[in-house]
Amino acid sequence: MKLGVIGSGNIGMGIGSWAAKVGYDVTFSAKNEAGAKSAAQAAGHSAKAANVRGAVEAAGLVLLAVPYGAVKEVLTDIRPLFRGKTVIDATNPLSADFSSLTLGFTTSAAEEIAKLVPDAHVVKAFNTVFAQVYTSQNPKIQGKAISVFVARDNKVATEKVQTLITKMGFDVVNAGPLKSARNLEPLAMLNISLGYGQGLGTSIGFTLLR
Repeated sequence: MKLGVIGSGNIGMGIGSWAAKVGYDVTFSAKNEAGAKSAAQAAGHSAKAANVRGAVEAAGLVLLAVPYGAVKEVLTDIRPLFRGKTVIDATNPLSADFSSLTLGFTTSAAEEIAKLVPDAHVVKAFNTVFAQVYTSQNPKIQGKAISVFVARDNKVATEKVQTLITKMGFDVVNAGPLKSARNLEPLAMLNISLGYGQGLGTSIGFTLLR
C-alpha cells in the first residue's frame, strides 16, 4: 500500500516512519521540501520525499498531518487529485495557544476537510494520541495497547485505515460515522490538557477496556 504523508512534523514523521517500518511504501511531503527529505531519510525503509502534489498523486492512502489552520491552503489547489483516495485526518482544530478548540458541537475538522475534498473518503484517526507515542514507535503503556479511535463513513476506506493502525500495534476502536469526530477532537483536547496542564507528560494515552 502506498501512503502519502502531508506534513513532516512530529505527527507526520512519526506515523510515516512507523508505516514504512511495517511495510508501507511511504512518500513524505511538506511545505518545506528539506523537511520532507529529512523525514524520508530518517524513516529509512525506502521512504521517499516529494512535493505535496507528487505525494498525493502517487498514493492511494493519504495522511493529513498539518496544523488544521493550514489545511485549506494545502488542499485547495490540488483537490481533484484526491478523487477516490482515502484521506486520514489526524488534525485537531486547536487555538493558537492550544487552550481550546476552534470548532465543535455542529461540525468538526474532519467534516470540514471532507467538504474541501468531496471526492475523497475522509477517515478521522490518530488525533487523540501524542506525537511522542508515534516517534517512539511503542503502542503500549504498562502492557496495554493504546486505543486509536476511528470515525468514518466509507467501509472500504475504514478497512484500509484500520489495517494500518493494527499493523502498528494499536487497539482500533470504531467510533461511528465521520461526524463522531465532534467527540474525538474534544478527546484530543482532554489529552493535551492532561499531558501539559496537569503535568502528566506526553507518554500517555487512552485505552478503552471492553
